[in-house]
Amino acid sequence: MVRSAVILAAFGALVAAPLQAQDMTVEEILNNYYEASGGLDNLKSVQSMTVSGKLTGGQGFEAPFTRYAKRPNMLRMEFTFQGITGVQAFDGETAWMLMPFMGQTAPEVMAPDMATQVKEDADIDGPLVDYQEKGHQIELVGKDEAEGAETYKLKLTLKNGDVTYYHMDAEYFLVIMTEGKRTIQGNELQFTTVLSDYKEVGGLMIPHSVEVRGEGPMGQTILIEVVELNTDIDDELFKMPAGETPPQN
Repeated sequence: MVRSAVILAAFGALVAAPLQAQDMTVEEILNNYYEASGGLDNLKSVQSMTVSGKLTGGQGFEAPFTRYAKRPNMLRMEFTFQGITGVQAFDGETAWMLMPFMGQTAPEVMAPDMATQVKEDADIDGPLVDYQEKGHQIELVGKDEAEGAETYKLKLTLKNGDVTYYHMDAEYFLVIMTEGKRTIQGNELQFTTVLSDYKEVGGLMIPHSVEVRGEGPMGQTILIEVVELNTDIDDELFKMPAGETPPQN
């Protein structure tokens, strides 16, 4: 559930052959996943979520972060490094960012490929919930292994054509790994994301460790310290500051 265009980037597609014939349907696997995650009613009752913790990366990079999400499809990610705070956000219409580390002195509208990822991340339920209504497709590749566990491997094709492979623990039905590739700033990069340290928060099972293995800036680990559900978050938090007018299509 904790993802973002630059911080979490994209999740990926390294296809492995199934170990044995599938013995459950896609819908049966997803129903078990919904139940293991806390139930569809609980998932859909979450109107907002605030997550805070620490992001670590290569060359000693370490930054505290806070991620705000709110229905419908609003997202804001803040992280601070050496006293400087970067922001990535989506207000439901415009994806924008303020990244002083990249020489920005004022908020800017995101490039299309980065904006696509942020918009995907803004889905508070994630793409596996109500996937058909969202225009996505899911198929069962078969059984596989990930992080030492037997898994069901699902292929998710988003409405925009992007593909992510989900490894669902065959015993507990929680997602333990995703794989895929995305185009970030004009470069196609592959990613493997490992989710672990699941803890119950408000009746939901939420991973508190997210390790992104990938190329360049995508090799990162997110350690979640606090998760708050259904807090009051003003919609203005997600909007580009006044005076910055997004380009019209």
